[in-house]
Amino acid sequence: MDIQEVLKQNNLTKEKVEQIILDLAKQGKTASEIGIILRDQYGIYDVREVIGMKLKKFLKEKGVYSEIPEDLKALFKRYLIVEKHLSLHKKDKHSKRGLRIIESKIKRLINYYKEKGELDPKFRFNKEQIALYLK
Repeated sequence: MDIQEVLKQNNLTKEKVEQIILDLAKQGKTASEIGIILRDQYGIYDVREVIGMKLKKFLKEKGVYSEIPEDLKALFKRYLIVEKHLSLHKKDKHSKRGLRIIESKIKRLINYYKEKGELDPKFRFNKEQIALYLK
């Protein structure tokens, strides 16, 4: 089915789709979550065909895209969960190793995004401020 047919069936226009995207972003949804919602609820399988650009670029232009990439945020969440677990179970050696692995992944991903220009070159991994990055 053509994307124009999908839009007609759902009584959607480009402007309505853009407004839906902005509303979802303001609710705190990530770009991938917005894409899934558009696909499942509205039948829009390719946002680029509707708005003329990728979702991430659109969100950046409108100023609602997070300065920290989604995959890095996900690693920050995992880090906090394992760290909380270790505060309760101090002798869990498997989780200690897992925490080191997660920390290593975070540092490699930060270096990658710095090279790519998506993160500020002064951005540092700070264990105490991870929770602030997730807000």
